[in-house]
Amino acid sequence: MEQTARLTRTEISWILYDVANSAFIMLVATTIPIFFATLVEEAGMETTTASGLWGLVTAAAVLILAVLSPILGAVADYQGMKMKLFVGFWAMGLLGAVGLAFTTHWLWFMVIFVAARLGYSACNVFYDSMLTDVTTDDRMDMVSSHGYAWGYIGSCLPFIAGIVVLFLTGMSARGFRISFLITAAWWLLLTIPLLKNVRQRHYLPGRPGTSRQIFRQVGATFQKIRRDRRLFCYILGYFCYIDGVYTIISMATTYGNELGIDTVQMILALLLTQFVAFPCAIASGLLSKRYGPLGLIKRFILMYMAICLFGYQLDKVWEFWVLAVAVGICQGGIQALSRSYYGKLIPKEESNEYFGFFDIFGKFADFMGPLMMSFCALTLGSSTYGILALLVLFGAGYLLVLRSEKAE
Repeated sequence: MEQTARLTRTEISWILYDVANSAFIMLVATTIPIFFATLVEEAGMETTTASGLWGLVTAAAVLILAVLSPILGAVADYQGMKMKLFVGFWAMGLLGAVGLAFTTHWLWFMVIFVAARLGYSACNVFYDSMLTDVTTDDRMDMVSSHGYAWGYIGSCLPFIAGIVVLFLTGMSARGFRISFLITAAWWLLLTIPLLKNVRQRHYLPGRPGTSRQIFRQVGATFQKIRRDRRLFCYILGYFCYIDGVYTIISMATTYGNELGIDTVQMILALLLTQFVAFPCAIASGLLSKRYGPLGLIKRFILMYMAICLFGYQLDKVWEFWVLAVAVGICQGGIQALSRSYYGKLIPKEESNEYFGFFDIFGKFADFMGPLMMSFCALTLGSSTYGILALLVLFGAGYLLVLRSEKAE
């Protein structure tokens, strides 16, 4: 807690938004797909069909934003635009989260989820780029790690409240809906400090140009990234390894449900992941000073490859618990250091557009992983082979990060 005491008010306000929005993504990884599966099963479809449909809807949400991210980032780099766009998409995500609580048909649930996930993810493009506005290069690893760490532990509070409601209502549909509303209220309240205290410090002068000019600007930025060998190899490596990370996060409960693991066991195991991730994310920020962010990222990738091998043969409840702990050790650190390392490499006044490309690589990765899982579930009758296929992505990511390191 000593480091937390030294954080500035602006840094704390930025970190609190990670606590706010992490509650929603916690639902995305746990109870939302479980509730969706019940809606699909009530419509007379099989469990594997629910897995396949959920992978497709997740892929659709991230693919839409992947296309929009660089364009939104280019607009947000101009003075005063970052916060306006942030607020607009935040409202979209928040209203979508509320809408999920009042939807009873599986098809409409999918549509509203896409809108909520799009709003959440678009906000994160601007939120991640705010890291360059709220702190300095030498503090980025620490501040980014605290964001993920407190996001993990803070998201547990509304989640636990929702779980209590689910238990009290006998895991009823009403209980799920109340838990969605609790999360929406949490997201709303903890965003207020960021809206009050965070300002865009780095920006381009003037106003955004025409659509043609914006597209030219995006193309020019991509050419700059491509010519920077260290940055280009790193972002390609990020695309590969973060694909595996996001897929494990977004498809965990769907995969567990397919294997027949009890819903309560799955939720509690994934809650344990959050508690394990808290100290491990903070430790990653501290250890980066000794080993460097890329050194730790490489170690985390190797650990994820071991997790994939273990997940492939998983068929017992205790193994799911072991997997939850292992993921918690790696998850926060690899995400936090990936974000902060990238923030150090890019020009600050163009941070939104550069983070737009960072997000497009991340979102296309998040698109590919669930699509692989869906393909295996719908064509092979099991998502297990999709877990094994993630080894290829982690391996490619490791090799590309090595090339980026050698280009320094």
